[in-house]
Amino acid sequence: MMDKHYLTPLFAPSSIIVLAGSSDAPDGLTHQARVLREALRAQRYTGELTFLGVDTSGTLADLAQTRADLAVLALPPQELAAGLELAARVNCRCALVISSGVDAELAAQLRKIARREGMPLLGPNSLGIQRPSLQLNASAAGPLARDGSLALICQSGALTTSILDWARNNAVGFSSVISLGPHTDLGLADALDFLANDPRTQSIVVYMEGIQNARRFMSALRSAAYAKPVVVLKAGRKPAGNEAAQTHSAAIVGSDDVFDAALRRAGAVRVRSFVELFSAAKCLASRYRPVGRRLGLITNGGGPGVLAADWVNEIGLDLGRLSPEAVARLAPQLPPLASLADLMDLSEEAGPAHYRAALESAFRDREVDGVLAIFSPKEGIDAVAVASELAEAKRLAPKPLLACWMGDASVVPARQVLREAQIPNFRTPEAAVGAFGNIASFYQNQQLLQQTPAPLTALAKPDIEGARLVIETVLAERRNVLTEMESKTLLAAFHIPVTRTVLARSPHEAAMIATQLGFPVALKIDSPDIAHKSDVGGVVLNVHSGAAARDTYADMVQRVARLQPGARINGVTVQNMARARRGREINIGLVTDDPFGPVITFGAGGTMIELINDRAMELPPLNQFLARRLIDRSRVAETLGEWRGAAAVHREALEHALLRVSEMACALPQLREMDINPLIVDELGAVAVDARIVVGESSQGTVRGDTVGHGHYGHLAILPYPARYEQVWPLRGGGDYVVRPIRPDDAQMVQRLVRELSPESRYFRFVSQIAELPPSMLSRFMLIDYDREMALVAEHRERVLDDEGEVSYKQRVVGVSRYVTNPDQTSCEFALLVADDFAGQGLGSRLMLSIMDVARDRGLAEIQGLVLANNPNMLKLMRRLGFEVRPFPDDPEFRLVVHQL
Repeated sequence: MMDKHYLTPLFAPSSIIVLAGSSDAPDGLTHQARVLREALRAQRYTGELTFLGVDTSGTLADLAQTRADLAVLALPPQELAAGLELAARVNCRCALVISSGVDAELAAQLRKIARREGMPLLGPNSLGIQRPSLQLNASAAGPLARDGSLALICQSGALTTSILDWARNNAVGFSSVISLGPHTDLGLADALDFLANDPRTQSIVVYMEGIQNARRFMSALRSAAYAKPVVVLKAGRKPAGNEAAQTHSAAIVGSDDVFDAALRRAGAVRVRSFVELFSAAKCLASRYRPVGRRLGLITNGGGPGVLAADWVNEIGLDLGRLSPEAVARLAPQLPPLASLADLMDLSEEAGPAHYRAALESAFRDREVDGVLAIFSPKEGIDAVAVASELAEAKRLAPKPLLACWMGDASVVPARQVLREAQIPNFRTPEAAVGAFGNIASFYQNQQLLQQTPAPLTALAKPDIEGARLVIETVLAERRNVLTEMESKTLLAAFHIPVTRTVLARSPHEAAMIATQLGFPVALKIDSPDIAHKSDVGGVVLNVHSGAAARDTYADMVQRVARLQPGARINGVTVQNMARARRGREINIGLVTDDPFGPVITFGAGGTMIELINDRAMELPPLNQFLARRLIDRSRVAETLGEWRGAAAVHREALEHALLRVSEMACALPQLREMDINPLIVDELGAVAVDARIVVGESSQGTVRGDTVGHGHYGHLAILPYPARYEQVWPLRGGGDYVVRPIRPDDAQMVQRLVRELSPESRYFRFVSQIAELPPSMLSRFMLIDYDREMALVAEHRERVLDDEGEVSYKQRVVGVSRYVTNPDQTSCEFALLVADDFAGQGLGSRLMLSIMDVARDRGLAEIQGLVLANNPNMLKLMRRLGFEVRPFPDDPEFRLVVHQL
């Protein structure tokens, strides 16, 4: 079945045991225990609630039979271990420890007990959880929040209580409140993973201070953000710059920049303040897909409209302009002096009917993606009546609708109307525009999220072994910085064009090499100890004769030896000057971040690199879409078209260079820093003039605490598309099909597969009469973390004849097998689905054998699944594949099928 999340007993328990000291001795209770007892008794929890003392005896056998879903512990630190042991003995499925100030040593002891017992543990140092729909307040965070569709995950206890207090006064409801703190066992990734699958949660807000495991965090965040909006407020923004950096890129890029790039790639929206956190969440919770960047403005005052338009430009949005046809239709319905140029300024006489007409027009117009209605109080105009028009329009609005009711006391009733209609309302035009900017960011980031690039592109295959040999040689010599010659050899191995470079070891050699290469040439010092050659006079350009090359060599070596006496000097490299056309100087870099691993940077190059501080960045792997977006985010992008009389550059050559750097980042875990600077690009192509690369010993597989799938790209925060699992298989009746890992763009084909199944087949797979997959379930199935789960699709090309007899081929998904790794990290649970018209052709067997091969490759030891007892065909297939069929004690309608891998 695979549909019930393993943390359901924690966040949606049907029975709870509370270990919070003895009520007979209230003076001995901790503060958290007193608050917890009051919180649990303040409302009627819908499940079964039992209070228990740590020294309880005689009732364990009875309690063990009930097997409570959740044990909630609020005990003094010295009693926590004993309490957790007791929870395990009475067969609790999960545990929650509400405490503060528990040190790392005790936290590790509690984690060890919980993992030994197979009992997921939230805490210690947590304020607990709230689930308003269950009337459950298992927390020390204050009164139970009102019920709603917003989930909160917070890594600060103080902020948890502050946010809940704010929400009570702003009519904001929650599906879940989850408090995390230092040394908690279950962390951000686990909470996100559950909420991604929680049907009561429509959007998620996160306050975070740090992460332990980048791969798990990115995996869970991507999964959650694919299913529903996620807004993140992160504390601790570190300044840019790294004193130990050996390349320009690493010196300029700060950890907060990388975090921005990671969130963007995960499809989430980052906000900068507490207030923005909730304005964004409210907007995203009522979003309409798709949403672009064009905001239409409706106002009854020119000043506020201009302020809003200015802020639209300031944050990189576009003004939504009505089409000429829409202007012609709307003009007769507006008061005199109304302006329809870039914003609908309805003039001071505008009333409810005018707003209604303007809203209808903006909602119909394809040039408008969202609407902001601004109202300034005017004598004789009813603010409540105008707000009521917005509330009525909101019911059928096909686009986001935001409001800005300016003023104070006179518009309080109108604001209440907007709040009840769930229209996000702001006091200033800038705040409202900023909130729409978050919606636009969400839409753009969703496009980034859905990219699943492979580690190698479809371009010519690189010489990975040759590149590794260069790196191993450098490391064997106990060096970390590659010479320019070595760096360019590495780039050439990945087919990045480089200028021809020859090392001269004497002035005489420099003269001969320069003459053979042809003038003009450039000379550069070759030293592993000099990071920035220009700073010590180690670069001379436009040398036009052999004699000049000889003299330049001698002068350069003397100058560098004087300015940097300890530097080892191998000699001087001689290379042709780059083509003397109007090329742009670009820098493509790579930095290694803790905890996100390699990050690719793009920006202005040459000597302007530090002055312009142009750094767009993206996490590998890249595909062409991501490379294009990365270029567009840089400042230097403005110069890549026709610029100052120069032709537009060869954009595809630039994109290919980025794709090649992505391949390097994926294939070479030893890379630590890299600058290709400058990469000169013009209308004919791109060429790397200089490069500097820093390497280190590979710790692939142990980076950032990763344990699963360590053999494949363990140094990356985002696992590449596992193209190596693609296979072609013959069909019994002729033809063939492809078995390959699932991609997000398979969604409609998978939905078609489910729709076309017989009701019986759908029931056997989903134990439900659903006619198609709900959006949340479809999202969960399509964007997966290839590290901890896998879904393989069988794709068949259908032969289609049109009315004229022309033959075409249509791709169709005719089967899916998948597994999800269990929390024990050694076993997995599978599911299988085959189209009815492809049954009996060996497809089910092939999909099962293929998914078992993947699980084996990932180091898992056992695969298991639940099959309905009245599904004889599936049980027969399982036996034929060597599965053991066992009774399932929790539900006699199912059989548990198990196979050792």
